[in-house]
Amino acid sequence: MLDASTTPPWLEPVAESVGVPSPHAGLHTACSHDPDPLRAATDLAEALGEASLGAVLFFCSAEYPLAALGEALTAAFEGVPVSGCTTAGEITPNGYGRGGIVAIGFERVHFAVSTALIDDLAHFDLIRAQRLTDTLLNECRHQAVAPIAGHSFALTLLDGLSSSEEQVLATLDAALGSIPSFGGSAGDDNRLAHTHVFHQGRFHDQAAVVVMVNTSLPFEVFSTHHLRPRREKLVVTAADRQRRTVLELNAAPAAEEYARLVGRPVDALDETDFARHPLAVRIGEAHYVRSIQRVNPDGSLTFYCAVENGIVLTAMTPAPILDDLETVFAGLETRLGPPALVIGCDCFLRRLEIEALERVAAAEDVLRRHRTVGFNTYGEQHHGMHINQTFTGVAIGRPECRDGGTGERA
Repeated sequence: MLDASTTPPWLEPVAESVGVPSPHAGLHTACSHDPDPLRAATDLAEALGEASLGAVLFFCSAEYPLAALGEALTAAFEGVPVSGCTTAGEITPNGYGRGGIVAIGFERVHFAVSTALIDDLAHFDLIRAQRLTDTLLNECRHQAVAPIAGHSFALTLLDGLSSSEEQVLATLDAALGSIPSFGGSAGDDNRLAHTHVFHQGRFHDQAAVVVMVNTSLPFEVFSTHHLRPRREKLVVTAADRQRRTVLELNAAPAAEEYARLVGRPVDALDETDFARHPLAVRIGEAHYVRSIQRVNPDGSLTFYCAVENGIVLTAMTPAPILDDLETVFAGLETRLGPPALVIGCDCFLRRLEIEALERVAAAEDVLRRHRTVGFNTYGEQHHGMHINQTFTGVAIGRPECRDGGTGERA
């Protein structure tokens, strides 16, 4: 660990003071808002400890000098695999954070964790996906924590500006088979400029990290959103698929047609409008949100998810966002018992909506009570699908609740 003669004043309260999991669950959490990368890494290492850690997962602000932070984290957790990504906001043991770093430590007694980097997203095919998956699973088997089937899940972290999520996730999902997966797209504090993932001591762009977790504890991968369909439909009549940009909706300039739908002038449209008035594509009986990223000078709309000519977008309206989240957490607790930890990938547009509704304190209360740590994303991933405006994650139960849940995919 790094040396520190005194406890930095920026270190936030950890486990006991905020009700995060006790060490017997094999999980530890910590966070720091110190802008200095060396001191921030020291904060995390001191709070998590190092004697029994098998892996560390972190989510950090893009405001850090990333090269220096990578070196500091590698030194602080020498010999322990460290993975993570940059964020559009952090979910800490104390609630929402911004400009800091939050981390999760996995003890070897309950967790086998293996990681891999995908550094050529454009050429990630099924053969490469199968090799990667086989390698990760073999590393987990070697640690002999639990059988692979029913006791493993995969976490994916992708460059949130790569525009490669759909292809990479579908390919990886085919290789994973029955192993459930979830994840989030890295952010950069809402700047939409540079997003990064972290693997083996370095931050990478145009890349993805896959974290395979095998555990003796019960868990459940889940995803939810609070959006309900309206009657209005918008047909994509002109699009640039490669740029995820819609030029026309209903044969009219895209931004003008969307502004008409939501009752706002085109030049007044912003992220809060996109959060409160999303569009979705219907697949079967479910609606999957396609969130708008920005209005372009030419009147087109760029999206966070794939769009193409001919798709029909349904206007969506929000139901109470925290009521939906409480219902989901209650169901998870019924099946798993009180969670040791929930790792959450929460779309940054949901956070914008909560802030606009002045419900931040209530949201933080929900997240603390359900022991949630994670980050705000530029998109979420669930069972091979790239989705928007969801809260997606994994709930991990306690050792005494071992029979309460299942890791099998539906």
